[in-house]
Amino acid sequence: RCRHLPDSLRGDCLMADPGYIVDGVLTDGEAWVGIAHAAVSLPAASLTFTSTDDGQTGDFSQYMDLVVVIYAASTRVAADSLLNCFLSGDSTSGNYAYQYLVGDGASVSAYGSTGVSRGIDTRHIPAASSTNVFGAVTIHLFDVNSGKYKSAVTANASDRDGAGQVSMTGNSWLSQAPITSIAFSDLYGDNIAAGSKFSLFGVLPRMVTA
Repeated sequence: RCRHLPDSLRGDCLMADPGYIVDGVLTDGEAWVGIAHAAVSLPAASLTFTSTDDGQTGDFSQYMDLVVVIYAASTRVAADSLLNCFLSGDSTSGNYAYQYLVGDGASVSAYGSTGVSRGIDTRHIPAASSTNVFGAVTIHLFDVNSGKYKSAVTANASDRDGAGQVSMTGNSWLSQAPITSIAFSDLYGDNIAAGSKFSLFGVLPRMVTA
């Protein structure tokens, strides 16, 4: 649809179309592409984003990084809960490690662990006794198609009338495989609450030289 334009204008046009990765020029080194969005209308046991592996927008292999933006709560009968976040179907606890810093307005703590049973650490989200409160989480997965172990940074914030917390976690997935899926579920076997939203973005590699 851009081929009828002169060369001087084709780059701007192609930036709106993932096809520019093949035959166009990227002028923005940090362009994000919206891959998928899921709004939970009924309590859900799990939610998974999976690469389409078709060379189109949903194909994780064309991106440098992946970013997930989450607005979520749990149906667990408690003040809060935790999310499992497993990459590429790998739920082996020995393949995940993290280091986190967390504060609740009164105190600050730091902790690290290997053998993380819930995968990528997203910290706490509000649960059923925190009525109508949802937490915000971002997950930035780096260099998702490299042959290196994968790194991720997660940030979490939720408030329950002064009883919430904010945190930041550095994560490692000890696998050299590409990331082909990202799966979420409640750690305690409860559901992701209705009204929760998950959005997945791809960050494109820089296609121009400095």
